[in-house]
Amino acid sequence: MADTKQDAIALLKADHRTVEDLFEQFEKATGDGKKQKIALQICLELTVHAQIEEEIFYPACEGKIDEDLLKEAYVEHDGAKVLIAEIEAGAPSDEFYDAKVSVLSEQIEHHIGEEEQRMEGMFAQARKAGLDMDALGDQLRARKQELIAGYKAGGLAKPETTTLTAVQV
Repeated sequence: MADTKQDAIALLKADHRTVEDLFEQFEKATGDGKKQKIALQICLELTVHAQIEEEIFYPACEGKIDEDLLKEAYVEHDGAKVLIAEIEAGAPSDEFYDAKVSVLSEQIEHHIGEEEQRMEGMFAQARKAGLDMDALGDQLRARKQELIAGYKAGGLAKPETTTLTAVQV
């Protein structure tokens, strides 16, 4: 596999580029079947990415980066999970399907900006804090492969939110 040498930040950024490309493909896609296939791939990629960040990367950042930035990241993930659940349950023929994918794209673009921002972003802060990015990269990669295999075998799990308590997804 080509990404075996990636550290945590390189792996997470590669995931970001993948979903950005998928959102672009969705915008250009015609035909309900093609749109749904791309949208479901976006949902898979984002679900796995959020899960590995929440299980491995974010906990490693606890106490080492700006706490507000970390809290916002969890809330942003939960907002995305709500839309992911809606997209997975819907179909391109639904009135708001394209709008949901579009809003998800905008939310993810904002979230990526906060993680990747030079100097002040989460990744820059984590690197500055001296986290072992190689070891984290190995953990993220292993968990990602495990999750993808599980989801391919049994479908995506219902999203679980970390910060939303008033609403059941």
